[in-house]
Amino acid sequence: MTAFFWFLPTIVLALAVLSGRCSPTVASVLGLATAVPVAFATAPMPFGFAALASALSRGAWIGATIAPYILGGLLFWQLASRPSAIAAESPNPVALDPRAQRRLLFFACFLVGPFAESATGFGVGMLGTIALLRHLGIAPVHLMVFALLSQTFIPWGAMGSGTLLASAYAKMPASALAGACLLPIASLMAVWLTLFWVTARKAGVSATATEHLSEVGWIVASLGTLGVATALLGPEIALLSAFGPLIIVRYLIDVRPGAAAFRQVAGRVWPYLALVGVLTLTRSVPPLRAALASFGTIAPYPDLPGWAPLFHAGSWLMVGAVGVALVRGHLGQWRQELRGAWKTARTPVVTVFVFAMLAEVLAGAGISAAIAAGLFANLGALGVLAAPLMSIGLGVLTNSGSAGNSLFMSSQVAMAAQANLSVPATAALQHVATSSMSLFSPVRMAIAASLAQGQGTERQVYAGLVPYAVAGTALLACLGAWAIL
Repeated sequence: MTAFFWFLPTIVLALAVLSGRCSPTVASVLGLATAVPVAFATAPMPFGFAALASALSRGAWIGATIAPYILGGLLFWQLASRPSAIAAESPNPVALDPRAQRRLLFFACFLVGPFAESATGFGVGMLGTIALLRHLGIAPVHLMVFALLSQTFIPWGAMGSGTLLASAYAKMPASALAGACLLPIASLMAVWLTLFWVTARKAGVSATATEHLSEVGWIVASLGTLGVATALLGPEIALLSAFGPLIIVRYLIDVRPGAAAFRQVAGRVWPYLALVGVLTLTRSVPPLRAALASFGTIAPYPDLPGWAPLFHAGSWLMVGAVGVALVRGHLGQWRQELRGAWKTARTPVVTVFVFAMLAEVLAGAGISAAIAAGLFANLGALGVLAAPLMSIGLGVLTNSGSAGNSLFMSSQVAMAAQANLSVPATAALQHVATSSMSLFSPVRMAIAASLAQGQGTERQVYAGLVPYAVAGTALLACLGAWAIL
């Protein structure tokens, strides 16, 4: 019976979302409201009001370190050039030959879309992808799938804020977690690339075997450069730094613009180029990195991330937004843009705070460790598969990895330690399961349908996606079993 109460916050959260009457934010509040009395009544270790205050303050600190990525990213995107800037200077897509159309399709789904999603989050990757493809005459049911494929590098989305949050729950460096995520992400690319090929064929944009091999090569190059950038620069700016040059090279190869056209495109996308350049500089020059990371650093909890105002990428996003407004003479619209960014960011920011508090309450009360011990006692090392599989469902329901990670990451890490398994690998399995599989979330589907003007076709799209959702889940389960064995 005690185990039932320990799982009660998860049950309440899931039922609240499934009811259709609660947003993820409200559901997270209900989960936290359930966790507090459960912790007081059934915690396996002493847990009183002082411990509750400590857990809530720790969760608030975690949220405070993540919120600037969300708000800053949105504000920067609103004031910078839209992700469709390159599309505006591309040749008329309708006039493109079949090979050029196919290359534009891949370019939009696997390069521009992930780049836009990494810079801002919030489905902007889908907007960038559809902006490049909307004139190809692709049916909405196929265009929606292509939009969803922009979400395949989600651990690096929104400046890696989800991975930073997960690493805080796991009490491990964010770079180590992101690096360990590369293997499951690379494995899932086999599923996503197959989905891309099948959907492209149905949409009438087929390709030769040579083109298929070229696409595989670009995926390998993307993963390779992303791995190097993650190791050297960290997950915040890794994808931006890795994919920015790839996008330029691919654009030059595919479009071959004249000097005037290239200057015009550069004039539209310079804010992103400048942002990537500055962030890369602050992290790649050791003396500068050390100086910025140490100046004014606030770290109230030694086991949680600190906040360095001159090093935090969220700070640079805000500075970049001000810089763009100054250069383009938009300072008069600053308040309006800030209000717009906050209106969009308010819900995810509040949700991040609440989920972080929920995670700290469960960990501080010893419930996460007790769940891990119970699963390990009953399932042995196979217990590390339970949390990711449950988290997939939560990720789909809530359109976020925050729910699954806040509820199960601590347990996952504890089980890995008990079973003498690689903690980064098992934590990465948990993180990728709950974040990447949220690609199938109804929320993302609704966004894709709205952008592609495919409202009413969601059920048809889901019917085609089910085999790939099953394949992705099975692949992650196999990776977990392989890690155990």
